[in-house]
Amino acid sequence: MNHNEIVDKLLAGELKLYQVDKEVSAKEATDIRREFLEKKYSIQLDNIANYSLDMERASARNIENSIGVLQLPMGIAGPLKINGDKCNREVFVPLATSEGALVASINRGASTITASGGVNAHVLSDIMTRAPVIKTENATQSMEIKQWFIDNFDELKEIAESTTSHGKLLKIDPILIAGSYVYPRFVYSTGDSMGMNMVTIATEKILDKLASETTARHIALSGNACVDKKPAAINMVEGRGKSVVADILIPEDVVNKKLKTTAEAIEEVNVAKNLIGSAISGSLSYNAHYANMVAAIFLATGQDAAHVVEGSLGITTAEARDGDLYFSVNLPDLPVATVGGGTSLEVANEGLNILGVAGSGKAHEFAEIVASTVLAGELSLVGALAAGHLARAHQELGRG
Repeated sequence: MNHNEIVDKLLAGELKLYQVDKEVSAKEATDIRREFLEKKYSIQLDNIANYSLDMERASARNIENSIGVLQLPMGIAGPLKINGDKCNREVFVPLATSEGALVASINRGASTITASGGVNAHVLSDIMTRAPVIKTENATQSMEIKQWFIDNFDELKEIAESTTSHGKLLKIDPILIAGSYVYPRFVYSTGDSMGMNMVTIATEKILDKLASETTARHIALSGNACVDKKPAAINMVEGRGKSVVADILIPEDVVNKKLKTTAEAIEEVNVAKNLIGSAISGSLSYNAHYANMVAAIFLATGQDAAHVVEGSLGITTAEARDGDLYFSVNLPDLPVATVGGGTSLEVANEGLNILGVAGSGKAHEFAEIVASTVLAGELSLVGALAAGHLARAHQELGRG
């Protein structure tokens, strides 16, 4: 079939969207599906059609039923000086967002950090998890299955690691039981890849072994105790992805000059808003807006945007110390990667190149940059609230 014939068949309902890829190249299939929408709804999709991605490669790895691309404005904040274990330099951070004033706010935080000598950043742990749900006959058998995982760990580790050259099974913990349901949480290290596909394949191989040796059966490969792409207390406590902490001591004169407020005022806002305000509302996140910075960096660097919900978890602390300000953020659940997934898309790779973290061996450095950027944005917003400048900043930038 030629181009026009395929469009006509789509409009007539004689061909499904995914079947177009069997008839033509990915690039032409993209154009055809877009033309189908334009004719069906009498609309123009010129901007969705304007892109530089290699659609052949993207369709093979990143998208189905492609029609083009989404474009977002991308800004830059910096220089941001980082004194990390892996990142020890100044960086300019690419941020993709449609929220006016966000980049300006992060930039102000970066300026404050750099004027104070830099932010300290450390990766505390690096894990990825998968927790299936297994069905038994009763709680007694559930206890036996739990013990089976414990007794056979060495063999299960060997089985899991036979599926990957990078992943390592570190432990199976906790193993939760709810009557006849068992939820073993498999904890892996995954190198520079975010690793969800890796740990899923490895865990499935272990479940094959379980099925061959016991009468228990797995109900679902993910039983929601992982916990993937959802806010959860277990991820706050145990960590997931990269667990990162960043902190800084800001001299009194820099607080006054850059943030237009005092350390005491920032401490009070943080306690009242981020700590007590979050607690009284039952929030799992004790911070002002981690999600803003995490989302903007994720979109600019090809991370899985759904993991923003995990990256938004964390606690901000602020202390006045003889006029100086101690300020910290912790991100216990930051799934990031510098290889694989969306990082190979051309625009995302350019974003990673701006940061100098594209490719293998850079995941921890990237995590330190993300945490440092989160601190910059968090510091700026809490400072603006303490100074009473938040509404004015949005009004002056025309974002009211």
